[in-house]
Amino acid sequence: MLLFRSEEHVRRWCEQWALAPGATLSLEQAWRLAHGWFEADRGAPEWQRQPLERVEALFASLGLTGAFWNLRG
Repeated sequence: MLLFRSEEHVRRWCEQWALAPGATLSLEQAWRLAHGWFEADRGAPEWQRQPLERVEALFASLGLTGAFWNLRG
């Protein structure tokens, strides 16, 4: 993950390195994604991986759409 100041900064960096821009999200979206993703105690014996539908719902609630966020391939 790379952090940038703005969409313009992303565009210039991609041009400099001859790369296509990938998925971007704001710091607020990243914070909310991390909170939703890691809210459960993964060290607990009863922990289980989140169902695909719940992860898709988390992405959608944050406005994370498009091919990058599609988990069904």
